[in-house]
Amino acid sequence: MKRALAFALLLATAGASGADAEEPGRPVLAGEETEEFLRTAEVVRRRALGDGITHPDQLTLSDGVRTARAIWKTIDELKPGVTHLERGRVLVGFADSWKHEVAAYELDKLLGTGLAPPTVERKIGRTTGSLQLWVGGSMTEADRKAKAIAPPDLQPWNDEMHTLRLLHQLTDNNTDYRNIRNVLVDPTFRIYAIDSSRAFTIYGELRSPDGLERFSRAVLEALAALDRPTLEERLGRWLSGPRIEALLERRDRILALASRLARERGEENVLYPWTCAP
Repeated sequence: MKRALAFALLLATAGASGADAEEPGRPVLAGEETEEFLRTAEVVRRRALGDGITHPDQLTLSDGVRTARAIWKTIDELKPGVTHLERGRVLVGFADSWKHEVAAYELDKLLGTGLAPPTVERKIGRTTGSLQLWVGGSMTEADRKAKAIAPPDLQPWNDEMHTLRLLHQLTDNNTDYRNIRNVLVDPTFRIYAIDSSRAFTIYGELRSPDGLERFSRAVLEALAALDRPTLEERLGRWLSGPRIEALLERRDRILALASRLARERGEENVLYPWTCAP
């Protein structure tokens, strides 16, 4: 079962000031409409973001009626062979690419989780990259914890967090998967997963299977329905064959883990219906 995509945008009139555009707007664009806006709206402002290792830019877009902001990434690094990273971690086939941002959104749509903000491939000038909708009025999960701000309704919050962990394990978000600054919380306490440029490694093992304890029935059904032809058709433009193969292997491990835990602990303690906000 797939959820309808509905994303609250920072929308204003085309002549709105930057301050106005920072205020949460109405959920005017959703799903394919948002994607089309990202692909075609004019870039009216551009500024470099000081944070992040991928050196993204924040773009302000306008179609003459609506204005919204988006994150523009062009990084596309591949390091074949063995790569030594921080903390002594050794990886093979390290990649940090804007293409993975688009793949993460397309996979998110296949699963119906709605955790990834709308993201498209776009060419601006002579450069091709990913353009991801800015989640307006949000804070990071790190900030929420630091300020001890509690969600108003713990049950849907916990369910969504369990699904977020599943998505991180499925995509194997490399060195960023534990970074709670890469998890955004909007004013309605809806959760978003961002910064997937280092996701989709060539490893089929689950990085932290102990973190998976509860599962959405609907997401598991969507996972089980994935097959290589579907992934190649929907994600093959941005993911190589070995990365799709590793994704399917991690998928199989997640399904096996969910099945085992349901048998051992009882389905009612492991499986739950999907109850995220529309």
